[in-house]
Parts: sequence; structure tokens; C-alpha cells
Amino acid sequence: MKKLAISGKEYYYALSSVNGVNPLSYLCSSLIRAKEKRFMKCAQTLPLVIFSIIIFGCATIDKAGNQYGELEVSIPNLRSTVNDLTRLGPNRNYLDTEALNSVVSYLGKRFSAYGLRSEVQTFKVDGREYSNLIATLNADGPTRIIVGAHYDVYDDQPGADDNASGVAALLEVARLMNSYAAQSNYRFDFVAYTLEEPPYFDSENMGSYIHAKSMSDQRIKVRAMISLEMLGYFTDKENSQKYPFPLKYFYPKKGNFIAVVGNCKSKRLVKNLKRSLSKTSLPVSSLSAPKSLITGVGYSDHSSYWKFGYKAVMVTDTSSYRNPNYHKATDTIETLDFEKMKEVVKGIVWALMNLD
Repeated sequence: MKKLAISGKEYYYALSSVNGVNPLSYLCSSLIRAKEKRFMKCAQTLPLVIFSIIIFGCATIDKAGNQYGELEVSIPNLRSTVNDLTRLGPNRNYLDTEALNSVVSYLGKRFSAYGLRSEVQTFKVDGREYSNLIATLNADGPTRIIVGAHYDVYDDQPGADDNASGVAALLEVARLMNSYAAQSNYRFDFVAYTLEEPPYFDSENMGSYIHAKSMSDQRIKVRAMISLEMLGYFTDKENSQKYPFPLKYFYPKKGNFIAVVGNCKSKRLVKNLKRSLSKTSLPVSSLSAPKSLITGVGYSDHSSYWKFGYKAVMVTDTSSYRNPNYHKATDTIETLDFEKMKEVVKGIVWALMNLD
């Protein structure tokens, strides 16, 4: 503990290293008790605190990493899914509905092999018919937990990290959860979305928007939504990790961690995911912040659920802030780290089993 004197009053605060704390804890929330036994208002402290509030809103940023006991995650399963999706021709973009339909058929068979029943959710955009695929465990559960990943790609590229890696994790999480779901009161929906990529990104034509709206229209209770967005690219190179301003001052420079991202309403869910992922061998970073203030916070299917008031987060390798192959023909299976993807799957399964 350290002591800070302001306006004749003494305040006590805890200060950790910059790489180990979130900025609001560092600037405001860590002023944990005053000599007069009352908390200090942020607006009455240092100008830096005021700046932080303006920039971050309710943002929280933190990191942790340690070990967790093994789950039987199958690297061959992960690799085969990525391989199958990236070798599918032509590429699975919005213009080729035949390729997209082939993915839906492929995923349906994989879910079925793991003991999950699935259904297709179809919708039309600009005269073309598109489909989400929804696989379910514990169908009678009154409240749902949704895990989702988009299977389409941008333009003509294989999309190994973006987002065959997310789809591979989706299938493996579903397989592992099959043996646990009966012990839970939740219904688990594993959703493969279409039309996450441009030109429909962040629009009402996204597959995830269609699904989220259907949940809202039916007044279905959703405890949590977890979007799996690019999970396979990791590097230990110095200065390999980039950030939108001003996050570079609080995050590591190496792109070797997995990130959990959510909005302010989803802060507790972010914390839960971060806690479970931190029990793996991977370093973990997390961020809860307003979409309007931090670029990239809403860059996936989770943001569709925010529009309907649901709590939703994204698990990601940070996409274009790290992966130089983003939206390029070089986004191939050879660039992925399946050992680390295995760790991500372990953390997600543990989170689902222990979601409070």
C-alpha cells in the first residue's frame, strides 16, 4: 500500500505494474479506502483520471496466465476442420451461395457425429438465400448460452484464421460439452453464422443479427453469447501486437496472448471468460469498453447481440491488430498454431461449465 495526500487528506492505494492491471484500476478504482472511510470521487482527483474516464468510459483491462488441468481437446479435429474449410472451392464468400451451403451441410454432419441435433435458419438478402446452422444441447433448458462463429470469408481467400479457426473451435467445444450439458440447467446453442464479412458487416443482414433478432422476437432468455473470432495466430516476436489508441500503453507488445472483449454490460461475462482462459497455459488479456470509444471492440458477431440488450463477448487473437495475413490469400492453415488453439478451446469449455 502507498499513501497519497490530496487537499490535505490522505488516501491509500494499491499500485501494480502497468502490464498487470487495467487502466481504471490503475487510475481510479484502486483508491480503495480513504482515511475518512469513504471513497474518493474520480472527478476530484488527478487530471489523468478524468482523461481516463473520458477515453475509456467503464473500460476494464487486465491480464493473467497460469496452468490448468487437461481436457481431451483433439488437435486432429481442429486441424481437419480448418483443412476442410480452407480447401473448399470456390471460396466461401457472400457471392457463392453454393459454397456456403456446402459448409452448412459439412457442419451439420460434424455436429451430428458428435451427438448434436441441428437446424438451419434461412433468410434472404439481395435476392440470395443464406443460412445459419444451429446445433443444440439440452434443448429443454429455459435459458440459453450461445457460442457462435462465422463461416464465411472476405473476398477470394482461404480464411484459415478468419474464420475457419473459430469454426473448428466451435465444433470441438460442442463435442466436449456433449458429455457435460446434461448436468446443466442451460440450453447450449452452437451457431455457425453466415454474412459476417463485408459488404454486410455490422448490418441487419449479418447472420448473427438475424439470429439475435429471432431470440429477441421470441423473448428467449440468453445468459451469455460467446463469439469465436480468429483464434489461431500467435507470435512471440517483439512489437508484433498492435492496438487502437490508447491501448498500447496497457497491453503487451508480443502477440502471444488470447483476448476477451466485451461492452460495459458484459463486463462480468468478460471476467468469467478471462478467469477460465487464464487457467490454461496462454496469457490472457481482457477489455470491457464502449463500442463507440474503442475501435475494434465490436468487430464480430457478438455486437449483433448487443443491439438487442444481450450480454455477449468476443474471444479472439485480435485479428488485424496482429495477423498480417488478415483478409489476404496468405491466411492459410500453415500460419496457425494448433497447440495454442487447443488451449483456447480448453478455456472456453471450462468457462461454459462454470458460468455463474
